[in-house]
Amino acid sequence: MADGMNVAVIGLGSMGYGMACSLIRAGHKTYGFDVVDSQVERLLSEGGHKGELTEIASELDAVVVVVLNAAQTEEVLFGAAGVVPHLKSGTVVISSATVAPDFAREMADRCAEVGVLYLDAPISGGSVKAANGQLSIMASGSDAAFQAAKPVLDATSETVFQLGSEVGAGSAMKAVNQLLAGVHIATMAEAITFGMTQGISPDKFIDVISKCAGTSWMLENRAPHIAAGDYTPHSSVDIWPKDLGIVLDIAKSVKFSAPITAAALQQFIAASGAGYGREDDAAVAKIYARNAGLHLPGED
Repeated sequence: MADGMNVAVIGLGSMGYGMACSLIRAGHKTYGFDVVDSQVERLLSEGGHKGELTEIASELDAVVVVVLNAAQTEEVLFGAAGVVPHLKSGTVVISSATVAPDFAREMADRCAEVGVLYLDAPISGGSVKAANGQLSIMASGSDAAFQAAKPVLDATSETVFQLGSEVGAGSAMKAVNQLLAGVHIATMAEAITFGMTQGISPDKFIDVISKCAGTSWMLENRAPHIAAGDYTPHSSVDIWPKDLGIVLDIAKSVKFSAPITAAALQQFIAASGAGYGREDDAAVAKIYARNAGLHLPGED
């Protein structure tokens, strides 16, 4: 890459902030936007640039959207202050929120009407990999969209899965990933608290099960949060009613039964309803512990 790109990252949560920092390190002129002003200021201290989105939009080569859901994605792209109408022809929108495939296709069609490229590009890997530019990206879109997005993908990812030219394929694969990830977190929480009823401490659970066939990436990543009694959110409980809800909506549309997903969803809904929605998603263990009369590490 001879020259850096002008890139806007919309959504500076744990994933978007890490992606923005990776873009800065790669030499791209990076603008950050978020409803939380302190996140924007924090990015400025890392070398980010400041500007009004609609005013700098015509200078952008790429817009990376890392917001919570479909409604927020549509708002930042086509809402009252939406960015797409202000973009020059050939700019690429890299949409990384977890959304339904049909929604991704709708956004791509609306972008195409004004000459803007769209890459359906959900992400996976967590906040640490986002900060290190080592995400996995499940992407689908036209060859032109992939080419326009390549410098951004190179700066933010370790692996890019090119899933074809049909927008929606990336979001479909992300739904498969989220089914597994959500179920694995809920199952980990069930297993670690079940172990406690048998006198197995969370620390011992991690020591043993992480070396056995029952382990998973989510177990190894999230169980230490429970053992430490630290629920600082890396990915919050409230992510999962949305993401598993998307999985079940897709399943319903094709008449596919997904009972294990449904059971995991209920545990996350219970955790959110109990007031743990903004805590780390490992806090779903608190529901199992409460129901079993257990005290987790860090609790009085």
